[in-house]
Amino acid sequence: MLDESDDIHPLFHGAPSTTEFKKLRKRIVRATREAIEHYGMIEPGAHDKDAKPTRWLVCLSGGKDSYTLLAVLHELKWRGLLPVDILACNLDQGQPGFPATVLPEFLERMGVPHRIEYQDTYSVVMDKVPAGRTYCALCSRLRRGNLYRIAREEGCSAVVLGHHRDDILETFFMNLFHGGRLATMPPKLVNEEGDLFVYRPLAHVAEEDCEKFARAMNYPIIPCDLCGSQDGLQRQQVKQILDGWEKNSPGRRQVMFRALTNIRPSHMLDPKLFDFAGLMRGMGDPGNDSDDKIPRLR
Repeated sequence: MLDESDDIHPLFHGAPSTTEFKKLRKRIVRATREAIEHYGMIEPGAHDKDAKPTRWLVCLSGGKDSYTLLAVLHELKWRGLLPVDILACNLDQGQPGFPATVLPEFLERMGVPHRIEYQDTYSVVMDKVPAGRTYCALCSRLRRGNLYRIAREEGCSAVVLGHHRDDILETFFMNLFHGGRLATMPPKLVNEEGDLFVYRPLAHVAEEDCEKFARAMNYPIIPCDLCGSQDGLQRQQVKQILDGWEKNSPGRRQVMFRALTNIRPSHMLDPKLFDFAGLMRGMGDPGNDSDDKIPRLR
């Protein structure tokens, strides 16, 4: 995509012309496109000229991650690489002091189709969560239910979220340390009702890159004061651990993330995923490290 004023989406007007920013933007776009293709987020036949356009509900919180998501998806669509209609959506949850005019004004100025929905989930969270407990779980559940409803009302096939690589890693370690299971946020899933996809196209993008991108573009970032104001959150503790590892061994986050994409059930401990009882001598090739000859997954 050329960066001439008449050949660029308004979301990219005023983009820095430095080599460093161009490399950053290219890296984010490439990683997003890679995730979309790798996890099959574009439905079969979507590229056909006669196909009915797929519609995505792109959730915009006003944070650096969701701005990056919105901009990159529009760039891919602008390039003809993303055959979907994009509807940006902000759910105003009634948080005290939330600047309710920032996102509508920004989206209008950018010419981005959008829907702003007001639902006072903040009062519900404050009423239901005991003092001293974290708000995030209930807040997320209420937010997700409203987003699913909006997606159905708008004829969208997917709810698209701005979670990035570091969110996925942090969730993995939270489940490991506190939940006793190996699980994280998948890049693609189907909701419990079975009628909507949930996509995370920034799954391969580093949080640091989202931060640099949104700041460089001078997007009007809105902090999350509801959960971010609480001290001692498990996610913050995990983030600090990962920050320490990354400081001592640069690149550690990417190595750990790559491990999540390279899982060998035969070398774990879950008999529901691998038939250990059916494993017999002579089934494998000692000189071959592949799993070609071991029992198939159940």
